[in-house]
Amino acid sequence: MPVFRLTKALVFPDPELAEDGLLAIGGDLSAARLLLAYQSGIFPWYGEDDPLLWWSPPERALLRPGHLHLSARTRRSLRHRPFEIRFDTAFAQVIGHCSQVSRPGQDGTWITPEMREAYAALHRAGHAHSVEAWRNGELRGGLYGVSLGGAFFGESMFSLEPEASRAALQALDMRLAAWGFTLIDGQLPHEGLMGYGFQTVSRGLFLAELAEALRSESRVGSWSA
Repeated sequence: MPVFRLTKALVFPDPELAEDGLLAIGGDLSAARLLLAYQSGIFPWYGEDDPLLWWSPPERALLRPGHLHLSARTRRSLRHRPFEIRFDTAFAQVIGHCSQVSRPGQDGTWITPEMREAYAALHRAGHAHSVEAWRNGELRGGLYGVSLGGAFFGESMFSLEPEASRAALQALDMRLAAWGFTLIDGQLPHEGLMGYGFQTVSRGLFLAELAEALRSESRVGSWSA
């Protein structure tokens, strides 16, 4: 399995060359490199003690905006006890909470201080966004990701009370559908995402749909308005 070593040059190998998902090692987390990675269907993912690793998995989790599935119980709960939803008002808090989420089968977090600063820089540049669920003036859940063209690349989510992250996901789905987005990337398929209506698609199909989504103009800047 070839794994490419990146240099200072702002370039990635063909994502189709990642046989088992791992494509490259090295490089940096500059805003320019991160944006090029997402445009190419590639994302960074590595542990606290690992080198910088770049992935293009053979299968991706994909949701078309407007097709989010929430259980009847969740929908009832969100109707009866709705959250206040905000966009891009607490990005640092959201990514900080996401870095502390305990996940089965994982030790530590891939959202290292280096990653947090890199995505904060993307947020300041208007490409990374947070969706937040608030109650009584307190942040109770949310998610963050990267937006390019008509694609949103989900990174992580958290909840401090039941349904909070689902409320944020529902709000994101509704807004992206209204704006004409065509793709929400969930990265690696897993049971939790499938329950929300994400589909497992081949890398080839994902890259084709991504190319089409990138034809749309990007919504750069704060989404808080």
